[in-house]
Amino acid sequence: MNTKYVVIIQCDIAHKRCSGFACTNAFYNKDEVFKDYDDTTRYISFTCGGCCGKGIASKLEHFSKKVYKKNNINKDDIVVHLSSCMVTDNYHYDRCPHVDYIKSIIVKKGYKNVVEGSYISNGAKKKREEEIYNCYDK
Repeated sequence: MNTKYVVIIQCDIAHKRCSGFACTNAFYNKDEVFKDYDDTTRYISFTCGGCCGKGIASKLEHFSKKVYKKNNINKDDIVVHLSSCMVTDNYHYDRCPHVDYIKSIIVKKGYKNVVEGSYISNGAKKKREEEIYNCYDK
């Protein structure tokens, strides 16, 4: 697949305290989960819209119309990442209780390529290994 755009959806609550720098930096440095994207892949991030995540529907609709009209990029050329602050247990809070609902909205909107995860710090990795933080099946 030749991914033309990566969308990172960040938790609206986490966004109140997080600029998204770590996820953006990981994307541009091609760290871990982003390692297979080439240098021409574009990037955008926005929040889920708040609990329960229903707001993601209108944001994805707006994005898909604009990216197709302006850049002729369709949904099959886009990968949606649910940020690590949504899909993993971490220092601030547990995994988002609405992840499955949000994923179902993304798929319903026609996005077939959904990935759980973005950036995870070395400290958080260590805490998962020590079973301080929970891991989840994807």
